[in-house]
Amino acid sequence: MIGTARAFRQRLFALIKKEFRQLLRDRSNLLIGIGLPIVLILIFGYGLSLDVRDARLVVALEDASPAAHDVVASLEGSTYMKVSVVRSAAEARRRMDAHQADAMLYLRSDFARHAAAGDAKVQLLLHGDDPIRTASIRGYVEDAMAVAEQKRLDRRGKPAPEAGVVVVDRMWFNYANNSTWYLVPGLIVLIMTLIGSFLTALVMAREWERGTLEALFVTPVRPMEILLAKIVTYFVVGLAGLGMCLLAAKLLFGVPMQGSLLVLLIASMLYMAVALGVGLLISAFTKNQFMASQVAILASFMPTLMLTGFVFDLHNVPQAVSVAGHLLPATYFMELVKTVFLAGTYWPVVLKDCAILALYAVVLLVLSRVATRKRLD
Repeated sequence: MIGTARAFRQRLFALIKKEFRQLLRDRSNLLIGIGLPIVLILIFGYGLSLDVRDARLVVALEDASPAAHDVVASLEGSTYMKVSVVRSAAEARRRMDAHQADAMLYLRSDFARHAAAGDAKVQLLLHGDDPIRTASIRGYVEDAMAVAEQKRLDRRGKPAPEAGVVVVDRMWFNYANNSTWYLVPGLIVLIMTLIGSFLTALVMAREWERGTLEALFVTPVRPMEILLAKIVTYFVVGLAGLGMCLLAAKLLFGVPMQGSLLVLLIASMLYMAVALGVGLLISAFTKNQFMASQVAILASFMPTLMLTGFVFDLHNVPQAVSVAGHLLPATYFMELVKTVFLAGTYWPVVLKDCAILALYAVVLLVLSRVATRKRLD
């Protein structure tokens, strides 16, 4: 028994050394495992944002009164809008037609008189091609108008109109109201899916295609030892990707971590086992690099990007799409990662998601072992 265990360790250690040497020798593997995660971090962190900034607002100012200029000053004071002023509504509409402006605010020549009488109205025209952007611009303009009205009342020494209910809001879990805080934690899921599923499926299929595994099958090496060597190697690469994401989240984007780092590490290890199981299973069935890469993208990476809540909330999609999303293990890891980062270690969510990930990991790794048989077809 002792001799058998020693032989198992020796074979496994030799296979792991082979895998690491092969990984370091193949530049395409390094590009996918290290280079592509860095590119994704920079693109999603700096290039993708759900926040509306630099919205182009053109103001048709036909009134030269102080009240109208207060409105313009309040709009120009917003850090979210770029305001340009024209003297006619026709010019403002021309800019809207040419898509040189996202919105148009029309202040008529009698604005000041109606403002003094308390029945002033302004017209806001918005491009409807992006509903999210449109709603944000409307909110920015309404806020600026409220500030201008308050200034006008203060200057005239009048109290603000009484309101029955005053709403004082406070944002939980993302107090900076920054979409980067929402997107960057999700990058952990994408990168670990990329390494665990896509890279592992590609490399394993390459060995099937080149006959490397058949050569190993005629040796005393067992299929489980081959799988363990693959798992250990790309598990380490996946943890390296996790480390890059955590450093980028902290140092580049300032995303706070409200929960436990240890809980996040344990959950990430569970998900890495799941992703590796998916990659090994895909390669065992396809045994072809091109087919394995296509299946890995369509069956793991793209669903993780689109159907797990990374960008789109699953509560806002049709029921069938939501059900499909909740069949993906990445959905539960995505929920756990964002909870730990932004809300803290909420144990009901952590325990539920970790249990589901552990179940997926066991099932997928067992199926991978069954599919990797030591025989030649």
